[in-house]
Amino acid sequence: MTDELMIGMLSGTSLDGVEAVLVNFNNDSMDILHAHRTPYPAAIKATLEQLHETGAPPTQKVSGLLDKNLAFFFARVAQNLVREAGLEMRDIRAIGSNGQSVWRQSCGETPMTIQLGRGDLIARNTGTTVVNNFCRADVKAGGQGAPLEPLLYSKLFYTNKENRAVLNLGGISKLTILPATGELIAHDCGPGNCLMDGWIKRQLQKDYDDGGRWAAKGEVDTQLLSRMLADPYFESLPLKNTGLKYFTMSWLDQVLGHSPPAAVDVQATLTELCAQSIALGFAEAGLPDRLLVCGSGVHNVFLVQVIAAALPDVVVESTARYGTDPDWVEGLFFAWLARERIAERPQETMPITGAHNPVLLGEIHKP
Repeated sequence: MTDELMIGMLSGTSLDGVEAVLVNFNNDSMDILHAHRTPYPAAIKATLEQLHETGAPPTQKVSGLLDKNLAFFFARVAQNLVREAGLEMRDIRAIGSNGQSVWRQSCGETPMTIQLGRGDLIARNTGTTVVNNFCRADVKAGGQGAPLEPLLYSKLFYTNKENRAVLNLGGISKLTILPATGELIAHDCGPGNCLMDGWIKRQLQKDYDDGGRWAAKGEVDTQLLSRMLADPYFESLPLKNTGLKYFTMSWLDQVLGHSPPAAVDVQATLTELCAQSIALGFAEAGLPDRLLVCGSGVHNVFLVQVIAAALPDVVVESTARYGTDPDWVEGLFFAWLARERIAERPQETMPITGAHNPVLLGEIHKP
């Protein structure tokens, strides 16, 4: 088989911009050729943050406007990525775009997932085939629509020699358990960076806690931590997933009450909350031998140390030690998923989302 060049794009729950990854596929190998993250323009980011704070799905007017504006921005990001790599858009087989997730209601009678950034507009503006709306088919098949990344993790990181798990530390912490024998388990543990980012922005006007340095100066408030962990989400069992619509700053304000501890201690406690929720994520499956960490949270050195302390018998390492840059795992995934969809290979999402049958994930838009 000859080389196939694909692009994977997304904007995660951290709302920090668009991640774009150029991948070369050749048989079973997949090599990242170039990647970058482009911050959102101020107007788009402000709209997304306001939408996040409402804790409600977007109105039709807001959704329609964002759908178009995000598509134009995603198209420009893809074009810049290809230009930086010294290539042209005609060299690209397809783009897998997960867009910007703005709403997910996984449970109840009417599960719903909304990712904005119209695939048809991206295709028209890049002249390249686009695959998007990956979650929709899974929801129609009775699944929760997420998480889907474990489909690739099982190919990249599984081994029959030890029990492993993969932790994607974005706005939400997402855990995939890959036992040496037995069935894969995947679910969202709870807040990753989202509350820590929101709190430091409110207190210090910074977008994130660089390296976790501010949190490292504080002390964990055990009473506050107990109130946080009393939330029913942490007691529920997989299959489960959550998002920014649940763990909002309003959620944090409610838990803090009228007499919150010092601001730096709140940050330290939020860091501990992230670690403890991950430890709870292993309650049913048991601890793995090794935990591989990816996502933007891998750069929060203090957070990773706190997670390791909460899992004293587990080796905690970056996915970089196993050949995959932790910053670009999700972009790689959506490039791979677009390739799978174009090849019309159904995905077995039943164990991770609860879908009733294998599904073709994604909708194809020709330029």
